[in-house]
Amino acid sequence: MTIEQDLREAVIAIACRAADEILGVYASEFAITRKDDRSPLTAADLASHRCIVDGLRALTPDIPVLSEESRDIDIAHRREWSTLWLVDPLDGTREFIKRNGEFTVNIALIEGGVATFGVIQQPVTGALWHGAAGAGAFRRDGDVERAIRVRMPATMPLRVAASRSHRDARTQALLDALPDSEAVACGSSLKFCRIAEGGMDLYPRFGPTSEWDTAAGQAILEAAGGAVLDPRGRPLRYNQRDTLLNGDFLAFGDVALRDKLPA
Repeated sequence: MTIEQDLREAVIAIACRAADEILGVYASEFAITRKDDRSPLTAADLASHRCIVDGLRALTPDIPVLSEESRDIDIAHRREWSTLWLVDPLDGTREFIKRNGEFTVNIALIEGGVATFGVIQQPVTGALWHGAAGAGAFRRDGDVERAIRVRMPATMPLRVAASRSHRDARTQALLDALPDSEAVACGSSLKFCRIAEGGMDLYPRFGPTSEWDTAAGQAILEAAGGAVLDPRGRPLRYNQRDTLLNGDFLAFGDVALRDKLPA
């Protein structure tokens, strides 16, 4: 599907409305509950979910929506979807709870397993990133929008995005093995955005993430000239398996870095 301007702007408007819903909760004394997997859940997650799902269903009634907060859709049913919206209403709930501002709204369009269009909005700053296959990637701050591009070739020291909440021993070992690198702590899908706009070079992730955590970021990063690859060098794909969990991956600005990493 070619992302026409009207559709792009309508999805961006939905993301911004969801951000307003999140900020309304962020300014309050919100309660925290736990999902079955023990991950945190707040009223902001649910308010953003309702806003996005209702908005996308009204905008594109023929395209199903899969959101983190509606994950219990029958596997056989969702596998029939060749096109879908994949949504994380509040990516970085732990960062939201810490009130450090590093959480986002993620909306991605999936076509034949490929993330072809993505929008990421950071509610606290208002910054918004979007990108589509063949159309490029952009950052929008208020009324100002600029095209963004990965840093290529990557130059030393490499700037490596490291999760604030999920850094593990394998990630640290990779950082230690890179002779000239700088680890930069960053939360949620903002890591993809920073690479897409040339501020970082690499994001290694070892251990499970969910498909809604990466789809919008991958669409934006690929549109900016980067890549998100599994250990065998294959791009991540979506809604193709029984599980909604991703395996290990590396997100690159300059894909040539893949040949320079320690085995």
